Amino acid sequence: MGRACRACVCLLGLVGFFVVACSGSPSGPSGSLEAPTADSPSNQAAVLSYHPTLSVKNGTASQGATRTYEFQISDKSDFSSTSNTGSFAVALVGTVSEGANGTTSYTPEVDLQPTTRLYWRARARDGSAASSWTTTRSFTTPIAGYSRAGELYDPLMYGSTLGIPVGTTTFIPGKGVRLEDGNSYIRYQLVQPLDSGEFSMEIEGLRPNGGGPKMRVFSMSDGTGDLYRSNYLLNAQYRGVPGNPDNCISFKALLGDPALKLEPDFGTRAAAVMALDPSKAYFWKGTWSDRFRLVVREGINGSTLYDYGLSLADIGAAVNTTYNPTPHYAYLGANNGPYGEEDGSFPGAVYRNVWIGRNPRPTSLGSALYAEGVIR
Repeated sequence: MGRACRACVCLLGLVGFFVVACSGSPSGPSGSLEAPTADSPSNQAAVLSYHPTLSVKNGTASQGATRTYEFQISDKSDFSSTSNTGSFAVALVGTVSEGANGTTSYTPEVDLQPTTRLYWRARARDGSAASSWTTTRSFTTPIAGYSRAGELYDPLMYGSTLGIPVGTTTFIPGKGVRLEDGNSYIRYQLVQPLDSGEFSMEIEGLRPNGGGPKMRVFSMSDGTGDLYRSNYLLNAQYRGVPGNPDNCISFKALLGDPALKLEPDFGTRAAAVMALDPSKAYFWKGTWSDRFRLVVREGINGSTLYDYGLSLADIGAAVNTTYNPTPHYAYLGANNGPYGEEDGSFPGAVYRNVWIGRNPRPTSLGSALYAEGVIR
C-alpha cells in the first residue's frame, strides 16, 4: 500500500497474540560470535506492510553449526518493555535459522500496530553463545485507520474519515478535519457498544469566547437523534459566552436516566476557566464506566490543564450501572446544533488522531504521523 492509499480503511483481524519480550543481556559468552549487520528496511523507512520483512547480513559464515538469529521489534528504542494493547503487536521477538547466501530474514506472522514508529535489531546465537545486537533501526508502519469490535482509530490526515461527515467540514493536509460551524460534526457508529472505555483526540482551533455558551468538543449517545433528548447524553465542553462562567471546561453525562447526571458544579467550572490558544494542539480524553472523567493536556504528552471526574457515588446515586448506550454513537462535535436545543459543535475546531476503545490508547499509536513529518 503506497502513500496515496494510506487514507484507506484497514480492517486488521488477528486476535489472541501473546507477546514475549526479550530485552535482557545475552546468556552465555558474548563476543565469541560476530554480530550480524542490519540490511533492510533502511533506517527510518516507511514500510508498506503491517508485517514487514527484516533482513540482516550474517555475522559468521556457516561452518556446519546450526545458528539461529533473534529479531526484536518494539515501540521503545531501548526495548525496555512491551506495550501491546488489544490484538496489535507492538513488541515481539522472533527466532529463525541462519539463512543461506549470507543473509537471514524474519517476517512477523501478525500485523504490527498501524501508524506507529517501531524499532528493530537482531543478533546471532549458537547454543548458549550470543553475539551483540545490530545497530538499532526504526521504521514506520502504514498510516491508516481501522474500526473493529472494541477499537476505532481515525487519523483524519489524508482527506477521509471512518465516520460520516455532516454539515460543512474541511480536510486540511497535515492538520485534520475542521468543523466549519456549530451544525457540523463527524459521526461514528461503534461496531460494539462499550460500557467502559476511552474517547480521545488532538484538537486545534479552540479559542476563548467561542460561538455559544455550551459548545460541544466531543459527545456520545445512543442514536442519531437530538443529543439533548438522549438518556445517554454525554459531552465535553469548552464554553463560550455566556458560559456560566465564560471560557470554562466542563462536561455532562447521563447514565441512562436524567436523574443519573454527572456534571461539575459552578465552583468546579469556575476553577477551570482558561484561555485556550487556537494555534496549539490540545489532547482531550474522556473515560467512562460508572463515572466520567475528562482530561485536557497541551499535546498528547504535555502538561495537564484539566483533570476532573465524577461517579454515581459522588452524586449519592444508590444504583449500580454504567454508561452503556446501545447502539453506541460517538461524535466529533455534537449533533444537537440543528435542533436548536443548547449548542452544537465548536466552530473552527480541527480534529485528528482519534481513538475510541475499551482499552486505553496505545502510547505509540499515531507516532508515524510525527515521524514522517505529517503533523506540522
